[in-house]
Amino acid sequence: MGGPRFSVFLVLRALCILLLLSEDGPRNARASASTACAPWCPPHSTCVNGTACSCLPGFISSSEDIITDASETCEDSNECGPPLSVFCGKLASCRNTEGSYYCACNPGYRLVSGAMNFSHESQNTCRVVDECQLGLGICKSRHICVNTQGSYTCRYPLGLKTNPEDPKLCRDVNECSSGQNPCHNSTHCLNIRGSYKCCCRPGWKPVPGSPNGPNNTVCEDVDECSSGQNPCHKSTNCINTQGSYKCRCPPGWKPVPGSPNGPNNTICEVIPCPTWTPPPGIKSQSLSHFSKQVQDLARDFRPASAKDTIKNVIKALDELLEVPGDLEALTLPDRHRVATYLLLYLEEVLRTLATAISKPSYTYHSPSVTELSLVIQEQGNGTVTLGQSHARMQLNWAEAVGVGEPGPTLAGLFSSRNMQKLLANASLKLDPEKKAQLENTHGGPVGGGQPRLLSAVNTVFLSNKNTEKLGSPVNFSFSYPEEEPQSRQELICAFWKGDNDSGGYWATTGCWKVGSRNGSTTCRCSHLSSFAILMAHYDVEDPKLTLITKLGLALSLVCLLLCILTFLLVRPIQGSRTTVHLHLCICLFLGSAIFLAGIENKGSEVGPSCRLVAGLLHYCFLAAFCWMSLEGLELYFLVVRVFQGQGLSKRWLYLIGYGVPGLVVAISAAAYHNGYGRNHFCWLTSDHGFVWSFNGPVAFIILCNTVIFVITIWKLTQKFSEINPDMNKLKKARVLTITAIAQLFVLGCTWASGLFLFREGGYSHVLAYIFTILNCFQGLFLFLLHCLLNKKVREEYWKWAYMVTGNKYSDFTTSTSSSSHNQTKVLRTSESGM
Repeated sequence: MGGPRFSVFLVLRALCILLLLSEDGPRNARASASTACAPWCPPHSTCVNGTACSCLPGFISSSEDIITDASETCEDSNECGPPLSVFCGKLASCRNTEGSYYCACNPGYRLVSGAMNFSHESQNTCRVVDECQLGLGICKSRHICVNTQGSYTCRYPLGLKTNPEDPKLCRDVNECSSGQNPCHNSTHCLNIRGSYKCCCRPGWKPVPGSPNGPNNTVCEDVDECSSGQNPCHKSTNCINTQGSYKCRCPPGWKPVPGSPNGPNNTICEVIPCPTWTPPPGIKSQSLSHFSKQVQDLARDFRPASAKDTIKNVIKALDELLEVPGDLEALTLPDRHRVATYLLLYLEEVLRTLATAISKPSYTYHSPSVTELSLVIQEQGNGTVTLGQSHARMQLNWAEAVGVGEPGPTLAGLFSSRNMQKLLANASLKLDPEKKAQLENTHGGPVGGGQPRLLSAVNTVFLSNKNTEKLGSPVNFSFSYPEEEPQSRQELICAFWKGDNDSGGYWATTGCWKVGSRNGSTTCRCSHLSSFAILMAHYDVEDPKLTLITKLGLALSLVCLLLCILTFLLVRPIQGSRTTVHLHLCICLFLGSAIFLAGIENKGSEVGPSCRLVAGLLHYCFLAAFCWMSLEGLELYFLVVRVFQGQGLSKRWLYLIGYGVPGLVVAISAAAYHNGYGRNHFCWLTSDHGFVWSFNGPVAFIILCNTVIFVITIWKLTQKFSEINPDMNKLKKARVLTITAIAQLFVLGCTWASGLFLFREGGYSHVLAYIFTILNCFQGLFLFLLHCLLNKKVREEYWKWAYMVTGNKYSDFTTSTSSSSHNQTKVLRTSESGM
């Protein structure tokens, strides 16, 4: 009973299972239909769904993870190439395979386990292979195998040598040295006992179909780089050579410290991009913004994007120089120090970035007319020329080779016109030989003057960093707006030299001008730096003019002091006009004394003392001219409006005479305090037109006083005719001449000659003497006019003289009345007008 029942139960259970499978079948069919694979999946990929595929491990596509386009393919991913992703350890290298990779010991080394490869650094047990012990060393008869580091050698055993006197011993014939050379010239003849072999040299292999050994063996070079073994480290590029290979660092990479550049154990690392180091002690928002830009570029630098980094560095520099911002408010030494740091940084960063460019040449023109030219090639000799619109350079290529610098050699030329803004008003230091030549030509001491920058600033850099003294000179040709030099001017070839005190200056040592023509100057230099063409105006010191200036000012100081004492002590002449005379003499006395004592800046550095002297001179001479304007105003009231008022009160006189120049100096110092002081003398600079804070008011005062002078002479001519019509014309002309000359010095009209003194390219030598004589002796003229030619003052002088000697003044008046009668009669009329 149990057997049949159990069988029926099994049959019923099988029927239920079949029914369930029949219901699941359509459901599974529908699911498989919805997840069907895309029929267009490329090789080395796997299906994701009906519209997407994914590359197998070890393969990669342009879209990296998921492929949705039928045109995409899965390519082998080189795990061994840069950027480094696999490191096999010492004495081993990574070998790429299709879809994977493996690590293998370098030639001459083997894993301790005897395996041929491994997959991870932790499995690296590479050791030196003992070819002799393993039977891999092949030596001739009677030789023994001696293992070496990574190889083996064959030597004779100690004490064994051939006995040439034993006739029973046959000597082997060396077919390789018999002169017949039975082997092909691409093989190496190897003599063996009783025969020879024609074997391929290391790095060579038999051509397809050729045996290795017989005399018909022909060999060809083995391309180790494309053989699939990749004997070089993954951070290097393999370069095949005849019979061998080299492992070189790619552009923008360098050997790690201690690693050579060339053998199979070469390991490379990326050359870091230099960062900007701002000058210490200089605070500037513009520099801070530039520093942030170049630091970001250095952080994101990749050798493959070297050209883009170069363009961005030049763009950041152009933005900094086109709109200097707060750089213009810096002192001249600080501006020149910033320029020095920028030029040194450009030289370093462009040299570094150029090593990552593989092309033999590269040129870039920025929208701001900044230019860069590069030549990159292997080391060698010959002449190389770099050219652009601003400059051309010709040099011996051997000078560009850097000592101990791996890789190709480079030469670069960087030109910037915007750099002129930072290098404006820089001083010029002539070399002793050039200075002696100029002094001999001009007949006097020569200073560097204030050079003008004509050409762009051109920075030269090479692989060779030691360019202070070249073996052969470099020729340059610089272009600039054509300009002919005037008197005491010269076009010179100069280079920028950094200095801790002044920030930097132009120098000429080691550079010579070959010739100039049509806005182009050719120079020859024995060293490299940043070069430019300058228009130098030489300050030639005239000893005679210097002597006249010092004597005139010294005599004027004495006369001005006498005038001051006279105006203070002589009571009969006290009045508003005497007050004006007194303060005019005080201002001229102070200005002349400060000028004599401190006008020369002997240290060539603008310090606080020089700025103080310049500020005091600015105030004193402006005050003197303000009092000259008051002289003109008093003269106008005296002659033109003689019956309409008595002039200004003392309060207004002091306010105009001392308040106006103080206000001008205060505004000038607040607007641009760095305008006080120059490199060679302590006066106002011409930078930003600052010198017009003095020239402007002076020109206005001279113009007004000139108008008053003309009106005065015209009115005096009318009065002479009205008061004494019988006076002959000669006397009238003499009185008018004396009056006119006197008023010229009183009103400061003689200073107008200074407006015509300087001209384009220099100054007039004749006008320099006229200006110096007229104005340095102004104190003497004022003393003659206001003291010696004034009757009341002369009488007071004689009173003082006779008080000292003890004589009576009445005796003096009786003895001198007749002698001075005629002179007094002539001058009385003029005195009334003055």
